[in-house]
Amino acid sequence: MIFGILKENFVSERRVVLTPPAVQSLVSLGCTVYVERDAGVLSHFPDDEYRKAGGTIAYSAEEVVRRSDVVLKIAPPTEEELEALREDQTLLSVLHLSIARRKVMDLLLSKRTAAVALELIENQHGDLSIVQAMSEIAGQISIHVAAHYLQAREGGRGILLGSLPGVPAATVVILGAGTVGRTAARAALGLGSRVVVLDKDLTRLREFEQLFQWRITTAIADRYFVERAVKEADVVIGAILLKGEKTPHVVTEAMVKEMKPGSVIVDVSIDQGGCVETSRPTTLADPVFMLHGVTHYCVPNIPAAVPRTATVCLSNTLLPYLQSMADIGVDAALRSDRGLSAAVCTYGGTCVNKAAARIFSVPSRALTELPTMNSSLESRKRL
Repeated sequence: MIFGILKENFVSERRVVLTPPAVQSLVSLGCTVYVERDAGVLSHFPDDEYRKAGGTIAYSAEEVVRRSDVVLKIAPPTEEELEALREDQTLLSVLHLSIARRKVMDLLLSKRTAAVALELIENQHGDLSIVQAMSEIAGQISIHVAAHYLQAREGGRGILLGSLPGVPAATVVILGAGTVGRTAARAALGLGSRVVVLDKDLTRLREFEQLFQWRITTAIADRYFVERAVKEADVVIGAILLKGEKTPHVVTEAMVKEMKPGSVIVDVSIDQGGCVETSRPTTLADPVFMLHGVTHYCVPNIPAAVPRTATVCLSNTLLPYLQSMADIGVDAALRSDRGLSAAVCTYGGTCVNKAAARIFSVPSRALTELPTMNSSLESRKRL
């Protein structure tokens, strides 16, 4: 089997999808791995390390795509990248179809691509394994970011995100009791902040209270409590995730207007549309904007701020799925592994993801109802 690793061209995306040790693991299974030149440079994985691992350096994205059975990347593919795919090729990438343009879906269908969304791959417990790994990073970074932009020289309130004797602690409000929320809460508590976590799931809130030994405040994420909490907050962390869906606006513009001047919003949900109405995507090169006196940090790829750590986490999580493909073949792996099956969005010219089908108003079928792409390709060749 031939895997191809593309260099990321998205603004400020510094990660690469696999480390050299992961490439070595695939090569040891008899696979060929093409790595686009300088794909790992920004993560401090130079080409020589991939060569030593048995990878083959390709000198253009076109060469990687032309030679590969399975194309690997991180950022959602551009329309130009999709146009370059061969028919019936397999693509593993973040897709975020809930906020994608219609042309993206049209290209995936017309190219008959087996498109696997990294953000939808599940582990044996039904958790989003790659999202979970990246969320653990994003949650920690969100608190570091908030602490930085609370400084007066950055336009913030000029307060410490922590506690001092005789000085009231800063209030961090976290919307969402998932992985981002948990790691953000842990980091904020470690600094001595007052932490408030809101979620619609009482079971999750109960787990949070037990996990943090009742050192946090929890509330149901309805309009009343969200409005009250946001108004009192020095920092709001948007950490809401709906599997395969666009994130709803839980914080309205009216609520943002009522926030304290110089407070900070870190909308980690921005890669799925954002949970704050005033949010818009920014980049690591230009990460913030000020609106209604509130600093907004809305970077979709927050883990790319620590690309080496993020690449290792991503590679460790993804590698077992690729090893399965190498062992039993792509079609068999996509059908036999429930976690991979849940992440397949298009296959052989058909949409197999119900949420995506609903968004784009296209028919959908279950993956198990479709012939394998190999058999389908052979039938069309005979015709």
